[in-house]
Formats: sequence, C-alpha cells, structure tokens
Amino acid sequence: MSRWAPDARERLREAAIELFAEQGFAATTVPQIVERAGLTTRTFFRHFQDKREVFFGNAQIPDLAERMLADAPPGGDPLALIMDALRAVARERFDPRRDQVVMARRVIESDSGLRERDLQKREALARAIRSGFLQRGEPPMVAMSIAAVAVDILHIALETWGDDPDRRPMEPHLDAALGGMRAVFAH
Repeated sequence: MSRWAPDARERLREAAIELFAEQGFAATTVPQIVERAGLTTRTFFRHFQDKREVFFGNAQIPDLAERMLADAPPGGDPLALIMDALRAVARERFDPRRDQVVMARRVIESDSGLRERDLQKREALARAIRSGFLQRGEPPMVAMSIAAVAVDILHIALETWGDDPDRRPMEPHLDAALGGMRAVFAH
C-alpha cells in the first residue's frame, strides 16, 4: 500500500461512496474502504475524522462561495451574481463528477444521520453566502434572502439533475429551479 499516494483523498472518497452504494452506509467499515482504495487506515484518518466526513469533511463549497462573492465586481444584481456563481460551480465541480455526486446524494438520502449532516452543510453554505453579501454592503434582509434562495436553487437542481434520464448538465436544472421559484412568487 502506498503511504503517500498523491490522490489518496479522492481514492478514499471514491472507494467509500462505491461501498456505501453497494452495501449501505451503516454496513461499510473504514477497513473495507481502505482495502478498496489500496491505502492504509492511518491514511484514511489523516484525511477524514470518520466515514461521514467522506461527504462532509471540508468546507470547499462555502469557502468557494465566499471567495466568489469577494472577487465579484461591486454592484450588480445579487440574484444574477448567485446564478453566475452556481453555473460556474456546476460546470467546474459537479458536471465532471456527475456519477460520483449522484451516487453520494443517494447514499445521503438513505441515511437519517447523513441527511441531518447534509442540512448542517446547507446551513453552512447559506451562512457563507449571507456573510459574503453583507460584506458587499447588501442589507441583512437581502443577504439572508438571497442566501436561502441560492441554497434552495442548488439543492433543487442537484435533485433534478441526478434524476435526469437525459443526463443534461446541471446548468439547465439551475435555470429551471430559478424559473420554478419565480413562477411560485409570481402568483
């Protein structure tokens, strides 16, 4: 087993998600994950606190959201800014890993503890977006509202994208989620 494999974290993630999908989250053990990945238990725990952390072990998306908002030009429509950011994240982070993301979402939906943790991650993302808009000078009510809408659009799009039999990219699902929200509020 390679002690310092350069792609160890991703290999562990892939092995874990495959095993979770095959035999269930609760039935999968860390030794099984490391065996499938061809790594050691010590390597697993260097990257993840426990097997739940395979899904939730980092703050990449909230950190990315904060950076994108900080780097965006001043002014502009908050919703347009969010949609541009969501489209970019979809193209760069979700579409290239579609099968793994869809499999991970199914595993998360199958376990109540993972669903609860997923809700916590959604809240972390909403806090990051809210903070980013507050730093941009938006009023608190606008910052809170746009953060909530952004997270809902993302998760609606994730669900429809994962169920799309035509395997279209995520972007049209984001646009459809926004369109659906607009239709609801127009009534």
